[in-house]
Amino acid sequence: MPSTEHSIASGPYTAVVTARGGALRELQHNGRDLVVGFGPDGRVPDYRGVICVPWPNRLADGRYAYAGTDYQAPVNEPERGSALHGLATEQIWAVREAAEDRVVLVCTIGAGPHYPSDLKVSVSYSLGPGGLRSTVSAANAGSASAPYGVCPHPYLVAGPGMLDEWTLEVPAREFLDVTPDRLLPIGRKTVEEGGFDFRSPRRLGPVRIDHAFTGITRDAAGLARVRVKDPAGTGVELEWGAEWPWVQIHTADKPVGPDRLGLAVEPMTCPPDAFNSGADLLHLKPGETHSASWTIRALA
Repeated sequence: MPSTEHSIASGPYTAVVTARGGALRELQHNGRDLVVGFGPDGRVPDYRGVICVPWPNRLADGRYAYAGTDYQAPVNEPERGSALHGLATEQIWAVREAAEDRVVLVCTIGAGPHYPSDLKVSVSYSLGPGGLRSTVSAANAGSASAPYGVCPHPYLVAGPGMLDEWTLEVPAREFLDVTPDRLLPIGRKTVEEGGFDFRSPRRLGPVRIDHAFTGITRDAAGLARVRVKDPAGTGVELEWGAEWPWVQIHTADKPVGPDRLGLAVEPMTCPPDAFNSGADLLHLKPGETHSASWTIRALA
């Protein structure tokens, strides 16, 4: 049986990628964890490190209409009645390329009652002096136009301290307010209105976040960065390009089980429930492709 584990290394960085959901299972810098990892067997807990495609976040009731046809995706978040994180998180992705410092995984999402066209998806993970560079690409291999959105789902780890002690920096002016019961979109608000203004670094404390942010400030190259730092002086940064106008931040609060183990930072091409709202939704025509990249690196 082919291995579902792929270890890569370059300089002080090491990573383990799993075929389960195309996920980043481990990422370390000089032996220090930069993401919340998980074991080599079983289901991926909390969607850690998976690739959420062809939609990120939640799709209300798993239902949407596209080009005059109704679709029903599996509801895998029954407590909120949503189809969560797309159609590829339970797949075993195949290896297309493997090297000492790089691995590329691929999967196919087929046309049917869940989705209108055949989608070929690949994700590459490459280590180098600048950290872990990742790119997710999708090609519409079918005969019909298809809605599309994507996000990675890593949980960052700043250092040995508790999440409440970490300092967070998020360069966003607005966030998407959501319903308290189902976390479905209501409308945009300023970060000041929500108490989520982290444009200048500040301690997280007990604040609970599970929201999509936009109105993102970028540098001249179109790049944006979320940084989280530990009082011990260590930290981690996630950098993404203009292909992602949104970023989901989640403090990993759980009613039961391991709580606030890391900070989910998820660049998104569209906000939650975009298949219904149409907000920033991409429409891939037959033969059309889309790619988007992000980087995770250690801060001293």
